[in-house]
Amino acid sequence: MAIMFRTTKALESEIDEYLDDVSQGALVFVQGVKNYMNENKSSFETHLKTIDKLEGKADALRRKIENDLYLHSLIPEHRGDVLGLLESMDDVIDTAKVTLNQFDVEHPYIPEQFKPRYIELAETTSKAAEAVVLATRAFFKEVKLVKDHLHKVYFYEQEADKQSDQIKRDAFALDDLELC
Repeated sequence: MAIMFRTTKALESEIDEYLDDVSQGALVFVQGVKNYMNENKSSFETHLKTIDKLEGKADALRRKIENDLYLHSLIPEHRGDVLGLLESMDDVIDTAKVTLNQFDVEHPYIPEQFKPRYIELAETTSKAAEAVVLATRAFFKEVKLVKDHLHKVYFYEQEADKQSDQIKRDAFALDDLELC
């Protein structure tokens, strides 16, 4: 019984560490976007490397957690839910990394009037990611609190959609911006 308790505690600790990495990735993403918009290339590159390391570490932790769930036959009745949730969380940090990489590879021109709005959009998406992390933590620790966090996820997701749609509308309405 002591081995099962230790294994479960270790699993809880790994899940917490995994969620910390996802949360940290969202924060690094915002800083990376700010650096790009403010044309601070060296800090942008630092944040790009940081998010790459965080995403790699999170992937390794996710695989270890999945392995531990199967190896130790932990929570077999909820294993599918847990694995699906971890995969969804992986999408959060993956998307943040991919987006920063797109800035790095494509070097998009962002007109000055749009830069604060891109930063605001990044901050909103980071808030959505943080709310997802909090909801996920609640799923593992106090399931009745999940709903308290999910409404924030939906709110920030809708706000981000509105912000990005408005940026696109305004960009396509510009007469002096050559769009490809």
